[in-house]
Amino acid sequence: MANEELGRTLRRLRRLASLTQEELAERSDVSVDVIRQLEQRRKQSARLPTLHALANGLAVELTTLLGDPPAVASGGENDGPRFVAMRRAVMPALWGPGPQPTGPDFSLDRLREQIADGWSQYHAAEFETVLKALPDLIDDARSATVSGSEDDRRASRVALGKALQLAGHVAVRMGKTDLALIALERATEAAEQSSDPLLRPMLVNSVAWTYQRQGRLDDALNIALSAADDTKSGGYADTADGLKVWGALVMSAATSAARGNDYQRAAELMADAETEAARVAKLPSGGDNRMVSVFSPSSVRIERVRLAVQYGHPEEALKLAKGMRLSKDTPASWRTWLLLDVARAHTDLGDAAGAVKTLESLRRVAPTWMRHHTLAVAIVRDLWALPHHPPGLRSLAEFLGVGD
Repeated sequence: MANEELGRTLRRLRRLASLTQEELAERSDVSVDVIRQLEQRRKQSARLPTLHALANGLAVELTTLLGDPPAVASGGENDGPRFVAMRRAVMPALWGPGPQPTGPDFSLDRLREQIADGWSQYHAAEFETVLKALPDLIDDARSATVSGSEDDRRASRVALGKALQLAGHVAVRMGKTDLALIALERATEAAEQSSDPLLRPMLVNSVAWTYQRQGRLDDALNIALSAADDTKSGGYADTADGLKVWGALVMSAATSAARGNDYQRAAELMADAETEAARVAKLPSGGDNRMVSVFSPSSVRIERVRLAVQYGHPEEALKLAKGMRLSKDTPASWRTWLLLDVARAHTDLGDAAGAVKTLESLRRVAPTWMRHHTLAVAIVRDLWALPHHPPGLRSLAEFLGVGD
């Protein structure tokens, strides 16, 4: 990663955590001199073990430290017109005209399908496509909430909530977590007047993820567990969709617990999730999978792999991943993350050939995503620094712009 970006991000995350350089050094077991050199941009980069340690010391994902793959080009006040349009759709002008009723050609079913397609594109990392469509989707959904019968308006609020939730996720991917929380807050307002009792807990899960990105681990853990309890006590976990929402919340809580160094609680939560995930296929089928939380035996196993590799158990990660068969409804983003985590585990174990083989698979299934992913670049950079390069590494290095 570029020295300038890493140093700036490290300093920002350390200050958000209210840590001195010395305190971060103690938490991460990384020398204060290395931290100082990175923040002052005198050190060009850091090896993956050092980056892992710093991320754990800051209680954030490694990708939060490295930077997510760029969703779309952005830059503070000079954000491009598409992002400005999405921001305006999420936050219409104060004292401006309210939404106008839909026209005769409007179809709520067609709008739902377009929003579901947006979620599929999001999981496929087609962020530019999603960003282009979002303003119209949000505006159309707002118009639908003031049209038709009360039942129509309540159903339209579900569509509005899902469109605003999608905007929140895109904002997180762009590093705009405050905008994400505004979008999710407005989505929650729609959910509370909608016809879908599962929409609010799905939005809670998105808020918990955003809080994790901000380092608010206790907040993320508490709201996820509370919403999971409410979902189960309300009887919603007796349906496939309701169980998926409950499971996603429990996995989110496990992630927050692990990042807060409570590995025992994280393991217990993931064990509960894995047990319950087996019930999903046995329950009455729900609605469109694209519009419901991701939860299945496959997603639980993928999350267990992710947690194992993030918290220093690469052997366990590879054992969990071996021979895994992914269900058909596993989103593309989860499949690509699994390959990246397996590559990380091989790298941590010093198995360069295994890492290259996995990265070659990742390149075949998600070349655009991989090319922009900062963690993929960091892994290849680490492998390139080795004295002996396994077959295939040069091609990967050239593809990612690493090396000679």
